[in-house]
Amino acid sequence: MSHLGVSFYVISVFILGVSDKVLTAVIQTQQTVLAAVGEDADLSCQLLETKDVLQVTWQKISHDVETNVATYSKYFGQRVNDGFNDKVEFKYTGLQNCSIVIRNVMEQDEGCYHCLFNTYPEGSFTGRTCLQIYELHEPVVDVRESNSTEEWVVSCSATGRPAPTVTLSVSQQDLSFSQYNTVSVSNTNATFTVTTTAVLSGSRKHSTQVGCAARVLSAPHREVMVMISDDDDDDDLDKKSGSNQRNLGIRISVILSSVVLVLCVAALIFVRELVVNYN
Repeated sequence: MSHLGVSFYVISVFILGVSDKVLTAVIQTQQTVLAAVGEDADLSCQLLETKDVLQVTWQKISHDVETNVATYSKYFGQRVNDGFNDKVEFKYTGLQNCSIVIRNVMEQDEGCYHCLFNTYPEGSFTGRTCLQIYELHEPVVDVRESNSTEEWVVSCSATGRPAPTVTLSVSQQDLSFSQYNTVSVSNTNATFTVTTTAVLSGSRKHSTQVGCAARVLSAPHREVMVMISDDDDDDDLDKKSGSNQRNLGIRISVILSSVVLVLCVAALIFVRELVVNYN
């Protein structure tokens, strides 16, 4: 057996021998990491007390079964286990501070992960961090007039996982929402579509913006703004457009008249010169 093989065997036996003694008090890690579907997720652990660490091991916990994902040791460097080669990479390798990146996270990557700092002679110090996957699509807003001249029905739908929270807003202080109604529909792909409808009422003096924000968990929200134009603004726009057209017609008439006048004067001068030359 080669020297390399013997060394690996000794370290493995040591880790297995001390695995019954698990300590967690000195590990700093993020309890929950949020990541959107398709994004990358960073998992990190830091050993706050200086220890004689031989190896750092990352494990995924699924149905109470621990599966080794990746390891880093001062003798053999970094190693990603089979089944995770195209999914997991080391972001930072150290025996006191170690982090990995899970690429293009999907639903099957969700769950809790252990980071084990295997030390001598104290044993294994273990940290735990859980990856939670969410999905959130851009909300869709629909605004339509109601039977009343000063009321509009505003509806906003957002799809995500878990079920998103939908919030309506309006920029003009004189306007307010009432008669809220929210419906949640479960989709076949485990997402939820939440639709919130409300009546916007009040005296609208000018164009205003209606907003819809969708949020899941504590992840960044997604917001869409829609402009509701004022009828008076439209009338003013039509008046301005008509006035501009009339002004343009007048300008064209003046220009054409000037051109005709210049041509007439030039013709008279030309005829006069011909008469003078003839005499």
